[in-house]
This record gives sequence, C-alpha cells and structure tokens, in this order.
Amino acid sequence: MKAILKAILYRPLYNALIFLVWFIPGHNVAWAIIILTVVVRLALLPPSLKANRSQIRMHHLQPEMRKLQEKYKDDKQAQSKALMEFYKKHKVSPWGSCLPLLIQLPILIVLYYVFINGLSMERFDLLYAFTPRPEVINTIWLGIDLAKPDKFIFPIIAGAMQFIQGWQMQSQFKPSPTSQGKGADMQGMLSKQMLYIMPVFTVIISMSLPAALPLYWILTTIFGIFVWWWAEKTTPKIEISDEKLEISDKQGAWTKEKKEEIHKSTKHGVEVTVRRKK
Repeated sequence: MKAILKAILYRPLYNALIFLVWFIPGHNVAWAIIILTVVVRLALLPPSLKANRSQIRMHHLQPEMRKLQEKYKDDKQAQSKALMEFYKKHKVSPWGSCLPLLIQLPILIVLYYVFINGLSMERFDLLYAFTPRPEVINTIWLGIDLAKPDKFIFPIIAGAMQFIQGWQMQSQFKPSPTSQGKGADMQGMLSKQMLYIMPVFTVIISMSLPAALPLYWILTTIFGIFVWWWAEKTTPKIEISDEKLEISDKQGAWTKEKKEEIHKSTKHGVEVTVRRKK
C-alpha cells in the first residue's frame, strides 16, 4: 500500500510542487504550496461538498430518527429495519459523510509529507526525468522561514481558523428541542469543550512544526470553512411535519374497520386523509 501511494500520489504531488517552485519567479516555496493546496482542494471539492451536505441532511433528520429509535428501543432488529427504510425514503446514507472523507484523507496526508520534503533539495531523486530542477528553493516568505518552526504568527492564525470552523459547524448543529436528557447534555458539553480545545491543540502542534505546515493547515481550513458555508447555502432543509399524513387508497378497498384504525392516530396529533383512487 505504501508503494502504491508513493507511486500514484506522493511522487506526482512532489514533482508538481518542485515544478511550481522552478516556475515561480524567485523560486519561493510558499507560493508553490499555496497554488498546489488550492489546486488539490478544488479537485477534492465534489467529495467535500457531498460529505458536508450529507452531514447537514442527517442533522435535519435527527429528530425523526430519535423517534424511531425510541419507538423500537426494545427490538433492535426492527429498529435497524425502520431506520434503513427511513434512510431510503429520504435518500440519505449514514455513510454519506464518511466515504467522501476517506477518499480525501490519504491525499491530504500525502500532501503534508510532500511539503515537508519540498523545503529542501535533498529528495530530488524523486523527480521525474522531465521535471525541471530549480537551482535554489527560497523558503523565506513574509519574513518567516518556512523550513523552521514559527512560534507565533502562523500557529495563532491556524488556531483562529480552527476555532472559526468549529464554531461554524456548532452553529449549524444546534441541539433540537426534541434532544433532551443526560445524553444530549453530555454531547453538548463535549462539543463546547472541543470548540476550545482543538484550536489550542492546533496552536501547540503548529509551534513545533516547520512553518510551511501551519501555512498548509491555514489554507486547508479556510477552504473547509468556505465549502461548509456553500454546503449550508445549497442544501435544502428537510422539514418533516407530523400535522398531516396522507395515505392513498390505491385499490379503493379500505374496509370500515381499517379506516377506523387509521383515524385513531388523530389522537396523537396526526391528521390522516384517506384518498380513494377512482
């Protein structure tokens, strides 16, 4: 697997980075990192949007899913069947937000190592024969040496972007009125803690890494913030109302007993309309 990733991801991305360093006036690696990160993130835009939209849709459906789980809490097999039918009806998948992320993860990890090794000319042995070789790699950008750890500017910006992204997602995933109890309270408390812990963790880790990597993290997080915003704007909100449930009598053969049984559900606040097919 390692050899496959090296052949299909690592070497091509490393060669692309060095080509950009050679092509850019001044051979500045910062601009090469920015360009390559943007290109890769644009290539990953479709799965990113798909994952975010799926996550948003699943959140919209959470209240109804909890009702099904509560209804069949004593029968796990019936619960699983009901949930699968529910997913099929609303055209969502519990794996819809995971699979696209699994596609992106290897690429982003490989890109991380590409930027580490792209700060010097020590791995030029990985270059293809047709890739031009720059005479020098300039690692100074905005007065910061990207080959060395930056203790303040990039780590703080990376932490701030991490906080904005976390706040953005929490503002979307506010607890619904139906999510009550100790489980929901614990989930909300952990979510709030992570909102502040992750930015601090990002700052601490970034201080120990070459500044090129916090720069890469900043760019990736900004891109993620934009993608999430766009997914929120373009994902229609799913409204599930219990006020009216329409049942179509396709065969025109509802018995009196069946109709009476259906109309009993109005006691629970559900209005049922029975339609006959002419």
